[in-house]
Amino acid sequence: MPRSASKIELAGRPSEGTLKAAVVLRSVGMTYESMSGSIDALTDVSFTIDRGQFVSLIGPSGCGKSTILKIIAGLLPHRNGDVLAFGNPTTAGQREVGLMFQAPVLLPWRSVSQNVVLPFEIFGEPVDEGIKAKASHLLELVGLSGFDEKHPWELSGGMKQRVALARLLITEPSLLLLDEPLAALDELTRERLVFELAQICSRLDATALYVTHNITEALILSDRILVMSDHPGTILDDVSIKLERPRGIEVLDSDECVEAGRKVREILLGTNGSSGSG
Repeated sequence: MPRSASKIELAGRPSEGTLKAAVVLRSVGMTYESMSGSIDALTDVSFTIDRGQFVSLIGPSGCGKSTILKIIAGLLPHRNGDVLAFGNPTTAGQREVGLMFQAPVLLPWRSVSQNVVLPFEIFGEPVDEGIKAKASHLLELVGLSGFDEKHPWELSGGMKQRVALARLLITEPSLLLLDEPLAALDELTRERLVFELAQICSRLDATALYVTHNITEALILSDRILVMSDHPGTILDDVSIKLERPRGIEVLDSDECVEAGRKVREILLGTNGSSGSG
């Protein structure tokens, strides 16, 4: 039987650990309805993410990784089980939860700065000079100082992703849900942004759940790697990486990372015959 990560007792009152956790999933299932009938996407998914942890979710394509993020964000209903963010059931539009997709999804007619402050407009809040200054600071943080008045069509793919990251951070969400945000980038740009993301998340002490197919990324970024089975997806193992963050590329040669990478690959090879590395 697959070993589920950080199992929680379902009966009785929530434990103190549950209340202090950033994310709790308990025996979550998800079923899609299609023209040909019902499709089980997730079954008995259980794990906990503590505040301040960076956790990667890795598994075969179609195993339900993105579905888990959307359920935590309150964008999809789950069939059964419990989903909590900071002790409360998840709902759409949670201010403390930020979601970043693989595509940057910028509005081409708006400037970079206007794209970054968009969440405040969606929440119906005025964009004052303080918020504009905060947007400029975040653009500097992601390496785009001086690009405030540029438009998306003037930027490279990597620069657009940086804008999307600044937009994610501007409302200071306590939980970052990152759905393969670097997958569409070229290898060099992707590698640079991985290290920048590692620095930013450590600086902000953010809690993050990061979906990826890339084992190397997961090893550099994560405190833990949750490995999923093929569909219907469930958690097969929870692999810890007990090294301080942020990390440089040299950690990949450490015994800790070599062993963690070997373990993740062995689990994935056992589920679908491929390493799962992107």
